[in-house]
Amino acid sequence: MLGFYKFIYFKVLGWKIEGNISMSKDTIKKAVIIAAPHTSWHDFYIGVFLRRVLDIKTNFVGKKELFVWPLGYYFRAIGGVPLNRSTNENKVEAIAKEFDKFEEFRITFAPEGTRKKVEQWRTGFYYIAKAANVPIIMFTLDFKNKKNTISEPFYPTDDIDADFKFMHSFYNGIIGKKPEYS
Repeated sequence: MLGFYKFIYFKVLGWKIEGNISMSKDTIKKAVIIAAPHTSWHDFYIGVFLRRVLDIKTNFVGKKELFVWPLGYYFRAIGGVPLNRSTNENKVEAIAKEFDKFEEFRITFAPEGTRKKVEQWRTGFYYIAKAANVPIIMFTLDFKNKKNTISEPFYPTDDIDADFKFMHSFYNGIIGKKPEYS
């Protein structure tokens, strides 16, 4: 199947990968992965193909409404975890505790929290990485150049402003599927 995914990703879709392509299941077993800019539902299948091409297991959270039949079965099978956004539980702590349950756990977030244009990123992914003591790995959804660029692991410090400035700089000039939302 790996050959099939590579054929679709590289040849049919015409995408390429740059940066930390050595990120494999043997080197970074636990991480928070952020994918940006998140501007379209197309980002989802590009991410699915990327993880298959890199041959790594990743997880993601999505609103529980996405996990109904028939798609719910598929989303769970590829690592999806439904999130009930209406409860009052501390979601950062709940997700951070998931890292203790598994030997290998990489969870992917869109830092914008939506496909629409936002003025600032949400901070949950950052605090999850800090609480779980795992690195953040950034990757781009650059539809203009059909390229995913993957960062080296970045460990958040105690200076959120400097850390966000650093992470935003990784995405400078990256254009998503819907440029007006990038």
